[in-house]
Amino acid sequence: MDTPTTLHSRSIPDIPADPAKEARTAGWVAAIAGLSLLFDGFDLTVYGTVLPGLAKGGSNALGWWATGINAGQPIPPAVAGQLGSYALIGVMIGSLFAGAIGDRIGRRKLIVAGIAWFSIGMFITAFAQSIAFFGVVRLLTGLGLGALLATAGATMAEFAPAGKRNFYNAVVYSGIPAGGVLAALLGLALLAHIGWRGLFMIGASPILFLLPMALAKLPESPRWLVSRGRLDEAVEISRRTGIPLSEHQQFGGVPVAEDLHLEQKTGFAGIFSGTYLAGTLFLGFMSFSGLLLTYGLNTWLPVIMGGHLQGAGMGADAAKQYGLVFLLLLNGGAVVGGLIASRVADKAGPQRVIITTFVLAALALTLMTFGFPVALLLAFIAVAGVGVLGTQVLIYGFTSNYYSTRVRAAGVAWCSGFGRLGGIFGPLIGGWLAAAGVAGETAFYVFAGVALFGGLMTVLVPRPRKGLSDDEQRAVDERARHVVTD
Repeated sequence: MDTPTTLHSRSIPDIPADPAKEARTAGWVAAIAGLSLLFDGFDLTVYGTVLPGLAKGGSNALGWWATGINAGQPIPPAVAGQLGSYALIGVMIGSLFAGAIGDRIGRRKLIVAGIAWFSIGMFITAFAQSIAFFGVVRLLTGLGLGALLATAGATMAEFAPAGKRNFYNAVVYSGIPAGGVLAALLGLALLAHIGWRGLFMIGASPILFLLPMALAKLPESPRWLVSRGRLDEAVEISRRTGIPLSEHQQFGGVPVAEDLHLEQKTGFAGIFSGTYLAGTLFLGFMSFSGLLLTYGLNTWLPVIMGGHLQGAGMGADAAKQYGLVFLLLLNGGAVVGGLIASRVADKAGPQRVIITTFVLAALALTLMTFGFPVALLLAFIAVAGVGVLGTQVLIYGFTSNYYSTRVRAAGVAWCSGFGRLGGIFGPLIGGWLAAAGVAGETAFYVFAGVALFGGLMTVLVPRPRKGLSDDEQRAVDERARHVVTD
């Protein structure tokens, strides 16, 4: 029987497994990537937390173009929706840019640069005096956030132990809704004392502790180094971290696509090749649906529910506080539900679980339109959090493991970047509905329809067999044929 595993005419050594080192390294990577996305989620959710106050105007509000020009005036709903979308436009651009270069320059550089970029952006935003400047800096900050979103999942997929990939990806991407929880909690506790500018300063703090942690503890992916032909560096990092050099060392000695010299397209060319094309398109629409729901609800849920509760006879101040509680439950439900669902996904496969959570979201959002007591509404929004933000966590994990190493960053970037179109439309749709005076019930029906569309897109994704990417499965089949003929 042949003993393949060659790359560029050199053998990939079978370095002995070291589960203790591998688990320790995976833990550090998960902590750094997860904290990065926690502040990513904080940044993208804090706007919804401070929006009710900004929209009302006041002494700390923004002027239109400069200090003193219409300062203190309420922000119209349509303009508020546009401001909520600017950061997401930046995230989309940053994600796609990271995907274009991430499979060429590596994971570590992009994560370090993304942390520094968005921290500085949040710091500058805290000093904005006009709506125009606020919007521009929010867009620029989104570039760094997009680079992190596109890279964190690809990195974690290459460091996670076999059989726990969905769980580790869920831990990392649960940082996004956890950041939403943090934004809601700090909004409840501190907004009245430090204002929206103080909350944005908190969002800039990762440059003080997370950036040094990433520089010290985040290694480059040895599998990425192998895919780029940098075998000596990959061997050194593999021995130090316990991370296998290639997928075949986690799948019983089966060589992967890179080892068999199968199609070698990288980046976006690879994910739009015949091997991945259908899956790439449907994964993009899944992410579009999930992010439209995520950012539409994170931006407008406090406003929608505040108005709904006031219409039911609750006082304005109490309704505002309940609106933030709903935001807290939406994100908290996503963190808990996403982690539980990811453990199920490691056993049953992520595709079935994602279909289920999309349907749960549609059901919960529909039930929000009925005149149930507040306690039941709180429960429904927690379930919606599982089906909305929790689903997006699972989508990122599904995408990270759907592609092989040579195109993984581009695949996750496509999922994040194209999906960001949904994130852009979410706040805009909420703003349009609010400006048109449409009742909250209609908005919930619109969002429920989006959830059902996302479930349909999930059904249509070609399912990778045995939990491997398509190329890895092709390698397994090829190797099996060699074994039979030998």
